[in-house]
This record gives sequence, structure tokens and C-alpha cells, in this order.
Amino acid sequence: MSVPARDSAKRRSTRALVALFALCVPSSAAAMLGGDATSVDVDRAQMASSLTVTPTDAGAVHELRLASGTVVREYAAPNGSVFAVAWEGPWLPDLRQLLGPYFEQYANAAQAKPRARGPLVIREPGLVVEIAGHMRAFVGRAYVPEMVPSGFRAETIR
Repeated sequence: MSVPARDSAKRRSTRALVALFALCVPSSAAAMLGGDATSVDVDRAQMASSLTVTPTDAGAVHELRLASGTVVREYAAPNGSVFAVAWEGPWLPDLRQLLGPYFEQYANAAQAKPRARGPLVIREPGLVVEIAGHMRAFVGRAYVPEMVPSGFRAETIR
């Protein structure tokens, strides 16, 4: 094997090990969409993040500031269910963790969309996901329209 071929194989092996390690490490993201907001405090401790809770007419907004600089907001209804999540910052959060049971629906819809530059907007029955940005400046939000409390405007999810 030539030196460039060995280096390439070594890089592929390293990438595979890093990917495998990432799958084995417990996820560190906020309470998942559709889940219960009571797990926010556990998430805060795992992520060594600061937590701010702001009561609203429609429930509460739990804001987690991660060490990476990314801010994750969870919108919880009065019954404690998380009906929306939003994020902004230099790094994308773990969408599999944030979207929870809605991740597969998101992934399938994203894969079906033609590849293009610009924001990714998915409007499916039961799920809305909007992601935009570039390296070190990501923003996004996801919500379940049927779970949004009456009187709450989805446009305010930021």
C-alpha cells in the first residue's frame, strides 16, 4: 500500500472510531419534543449548562445555555409537555435527542427534499422544522402544531 493510501485508510478508520464513540456517549441535549419538561433539570446538570425558566401565558420557556455557546429553548405547555424547541448558536444541537420520536419523520422528509443551499423547511402533518445558518451560526425551531396551546402564536418560537 502506498503512503497516501495508508493515510487515507487511517483517516477513514479514525472517522469510523469517532462516529462509533459518538453513538456510545450519552446524548447531551434538552428535553425532547413531545416529552415531559421535568427532565430539563437533569439535562441542565448533564450539560453543565445554565437554566433560565420564564413563565408565559402558554406555560413556560426553559432556556439552556450550553458551554459551546449554543442556546436551546424548550416551550412547555401548562401540562408540562414540550410542544416546541428552538436553538441558536455556533453548533447544531443533537437533533435526534431534541426531536425525540419526531426525528425519523424529520429525517425522512429532509432526505426527500432536493439538495439546495439555504434554509431547510419541513412542513409535514404533525411536525414543522425550520433550520438555517452556516458554520458557527445556526438557528432553528421545531414544533408540533397540534400540541401548541390555543392562543400561542407559532411565530414567537425563537
